Amino acid sequence: MPQLNPNPWFFTMIMSWTIFLLLIQPKLLSFTHMNLPSNKTLSTPNPTPWTWPWT
Repeated sequence: MPQLNPNPWFFTMIMSWTIFLLLIQPKLLSFTHMNLPSNKTLSTPNPTPWTWPWT
């Protein structure tokens, strides 16, 4: 069964992971986020109580 022969596919898998880890991943991690969660101001909402008409 030739599907079990790892010779041509193992090298392809190793090279694809190497390319991903060394080239693509640092480029993706270098992007800055536009909306950082630390820049948001924390404000507590001041809810007004609801007046129910039947009470």
